[in-house]
Amino acid sequence: MSRSYSEDLRVRVIAAVRGGLSTRQTAARFGIGVSTVGTWYRRYRATGEIAARKQGQPGGSKLAAHGGLFWP
Repeated sequence: MSRSYSEDLRVRVIAAVRGGLSTRQTAARFGIGVSTVGTWYRRYRATGEIAARKQGQPGGSKLAAHGGLFWP
């Protein structure tokens, strides 16, 4: 699985968009995807979060809560 981008990069990208650059200009400047810039900035505006969210699926079985229904 790939690693998430650094928080420093995320802060600089959001600051660039807030400073007036378009998402395309910001993406070109930092060498990341346009949709990545848009996603980060929309999430920042909606929640104020900058840090990366946890990646991957939660551990455990989906059927564990229903153990009594399917097997003794």
